[in-house]
Amino acid sequence: MAHEAIEKNVGLMAVLIIVVISLGGLAQIVPLMFRATMVEPAEGVEVYSPVRLAGRDIYVREGCYNCHSQMVRPFRSETERYGHYSVAGEFVFDRPFQWGSKRTGPDLARVGEKYSDDWHRLHMMDPRAVVPDSNMPAYPWLAENMVDPEQIQHHMRALKRLGDPYSDDDIEAAFDELVGVTELEALIAYLQGMGTEWTGQDQTTSMAGGSE
Repeated sequence: MAHEAIEKNVGLMAVLIIVVISLGGLAQIVPLMFRATMVEPAEGVEVYSPVRLAGRDIYVREGCYNCHSQMVRPFRSETERYGHYSVAGEFVFDRPFQWGSKRTGPDLARVGEKYSDDWHRLHMMDPRAVVPDSNMPAYPWLAENMVDPEQIQHHMRALKRLGDPYSDDDIEAAFDELVGVTELEALIAYLQGMGTEWTGQDQTTSMAGGSE
């Protein structure tokens, strides 16, 4: 049998494994090379402002992604609860993106502007004050820690090298914008922007199986 000959020949099996993996990789990568729209920002989506970028860094640093995904799946049960399903163009400027399937807490892809800044502030300081059954930990230190403007400027320069459309003036102005901003304020700014920029969702809500 042919498969027996392959199984007994380690060198041949290794070569065939590499060939199969290569073909599988090409099948996933090549189509994207001819679909430029897959990597273009969705309508209305812009690069993160310095404050929101700082908030996103804090979100990642504190491990919020361990309990909260940012990916609404195209099922009626999800779109009725969270809003329009997520599309790739919303996350062009996310490095790394926060998609996932782990939901100890609710998905946050559309949480922007659903609650006030004061609600978010209290929720971060004492989650059970607004959600009695919450098992989320409190983050009181965020109200005391200040954002480091120079660190965010370095981050913006790195993102610019990767293709994000930050100008030198944007990076220079970020310092003054971030002076005196607490980590809590930055995180709230990030949360309040989630899912609010993509204007296309307003035109295709009916496709989601429910309204927002």
